[in-house]
Amino acid sequence: MNLKPITLKNGVTLRNPLVMAPMTVQLSYFNGHVTGDEIRYYANRSHDVGAVITAAANVQAIGKGWQGELGIYDDEFLPELSQLAQAIQAGGAKAIVQLFHAGRMTDSSVLNGRQPVSASAIAAERPQAELPRALSEKEIWDLIEDFKAATRRAIDASFDGIELHGANTYIIQQFYSPHSNRRKDEWGGSREKRFHFIDTLIDEVLTTVSTYAKHPFIVGYRFSPEEFEKPGLRMADTFYLADRLAEKGLDYLHLSTNDYQRRPIEEEYQEKTILAYVAERLAGRLPLIGVGSVEKRQQVEEVLELADLVAVGRSLLHDPDWGKKILNDQETADLRKLPIAIDDYGKQGIWNFVQAIRLDKNL
Repeated sequence: MNLKPITLKNGVTLRNPLVMAPMTVQLSYFNGHVTGDEIRYYANRSHDVGAVITAAANVQAIGKGWQGELGIYDDEFLPELSQLAQAIQAGGAKAIVQLFHAGRMTDSSVLNGRQPVSASAIAAERPQAELPRALSEKEIWDLIEDFKAATRRAIDASFDGIELHGANTYIIQQFYSPHSNRRKDEWGGSREKRFHFIDTLIDEVLTTVSTYAKHPFIVGYRFSPEEFEKPGLRMADTFYLADRLAEKGLDYLHLSTNDYQRRPIEEEYQEKTILAYVAERLAGRLPLIGVGSVEKRQQVEEVLELADLVAVGRSLLHDPDWGKKILNDQETADLRKLPIAIDDYGKQGIWNFVQAIRLDKNL
């Protein structure tokens, strides 16, 4: 297994292909400021991996998805964000902050009474989902500007890069999804028009990086391969997205799945895993991060047969020394035997798990 350093497209080298996946742990203050617990949490897990991707940091106040979420929508967050970046880097890992906007995947109680926004006024297919308000043309451009401003703040805070959170049905994905985007203007309709927001956002973010970054700065993109909604994203949409993203000046793509062995929901795509299909489509044009239920060294090896890097969440959440054990070919914990079940996409499940292990000396 190749666990040697990997160099991204912009020349930045990670010491190994192990990446701490972004996980919602709700450790920030109610107002989005970084806490001491949060800094220690990331610092304790940065000693052996090549990069740490933080939990989602919202780029607009109206984009807040849950309580305890990182904020990066104002310069007032810079001092603590700088401390967070430095704590990760002190462990030898590259520090990447994930930029995010919840869109319709939030509610008015989180937003202090304000109505959520999205590409269109279509509620999500989930219990108690609120009807969002469709963004105006001006608001779309304001949102892009706020992603750019958050990118500049990440640079000012000395992070090594950002990851655009285009996955898990949040607002970037909401513009691409035929379920959440029913617009009739230049921002919606055909697959090409639904990609327009992503296309413009990436171009503007990369321009911001070239303007403000004094050193090579990582720009990654995370995406979900399919949706269960009808209409929803399917593998054909993912192939189109992969092709278009491979043309951009990104440094990596990060596939979001809860299991690296997961197969598509469509009957015509059952011969391979989603990871295999995406890797085959990219054909080495852009580094790919595989993720999902990776615990053992053999599983790391299986992911790296297809992808360039492997992201790990729950194993590092449970054991800050997981990376060291993988590098030294030592035994790692079997998460299925832990007393607390964790849902990859269940914020409360992860939060409860964090509370259960906070007495650990590492925290």
